[in-house]
Amino acid sequence: MDTTRELVRMANQIASYFQSYPQDEAVTETAGHIRAFWEPRMRQRLLEHSSAGGEGLHEIVTQAVERLKGPAAGNA
Repeated sequence: MDTTRELVRMANQIASYFQSYPQDEAVTETAGHIRAFWEPRMRQRLLEHSSAGGEGLHEIVTQAVERLKGPAAGNA
């Protein structure tokens, strides 16, 4: 199983759920969900994938990853 591809799929599912929200709220909620429910290794792999170009990531996930990198990221 390709772990990165699976993480992209899961992150995109979260973004798809929130995409009907206003853009800023969708990004905030997606980042919050990933921060709250993904273990640190999963978050780290998503951050690494994004830094490597983020192939396949939904735009909401791409923006959420930027928030996960921010100062409030804590243990992202």
